[in-house]
Amino acid sequence: MTGAPEPGRAGIVDAHHHLWVRARHPQPWIDPVTMAAIDADFEPGDLAPPARAAGVTATVVVQSIASDTETVDLLGVAAENDLVRGVVGWVDLTAADVADRLDRLRAGRGGERLVGIRHLVQSETDPAYLDRPDVRRGIAAVGAAGLVFDLLVRQHQLPMAARLARDLPEVSFVLDHLGKPALGRPELAGWSRDLRALAAAPNTTAKLSGLVTEVPIAHWAPEDLRPAVEDALDAFGPDRLMFGSDWPVCLLASSYQRWVDTLAELLTDQDEADRAAIWAATARRVYGLATS
Repeated sequence: MTGAPEPGRAGIVDAHHHLWVRARHPQPWIDPVTMAAIDADFEPGDLAPPARAAGVTATVVVQSIASDTETVDLLGVAAENDLVRGVVGWVDLTAADVADRLDRLRAGRGGERLVGIRHLVQSETDPAYLDRPDVRRGIAAVGAAGLVFDLLVRQHQLPMAARLARDLPEVSFVLDHLGKPALGRPELAGWSRDLRALAAAPNTTAKLSGLVTEVPIAHWAPEDLRPAVEDALDAFGPDRLMFGSDWPVCLLASSYQRWVDTLAELLTDQDEADRAAIWAATARRVYGLATS
């Protein structure tokens, strides 16, 4: 499925990708043996060809390590790159001066393109991390600054994320990678239940991203991903879902184009307006992305 964009699929917004240069920002989570495909540097010049070939006209770059300086550098990239329209960065949520730190980021180069904050909750060993008062104060400060909070959680952390969203209704939350569903495994039923509990909070949206690396087989097909996509559509609705490539992490299981084509196939039964929401409109609205 290549060539001219189909109706509802023009001007795609990629709401989730990464960039890194390891000499400046090491990525210790990359295993050079099992993740050899991404054991490299990925810069804007590497992103542009596959993204534009797929019909992408705007992107949101997302932090990959817990680093203020990475966020500063990503904002600098956004300032000089017409493809990168938004940055989901990082701040220490437990700091007493979260609001001041956000102000400093916004005052710097590219600061106007800061649209959200994320923390690697999936890696936290504290099973009640998002329930902690100090963390919640930090997230509330993110919301008070008019920024989105991206939820990077694993399936077992979804109930904690749902509590957070219910308790902080003034904060806009975006679930990354649909909470990493257990595709092809019995645990998927529990994921579906917990996803719906999160979606019941009206201040939540979710990204159709990161699914290709959750399939427990190397030679996956679109049908292997369909249960997660259909459950997400039922739980959130198209106007609360957005496309994300998760590039370059997706390269562990798929090319950029293959994931775009796969999602297009899985969205065939949606009408043009609903597909347009998923491909671009939801991301533009939730992240407040500039149109030019």
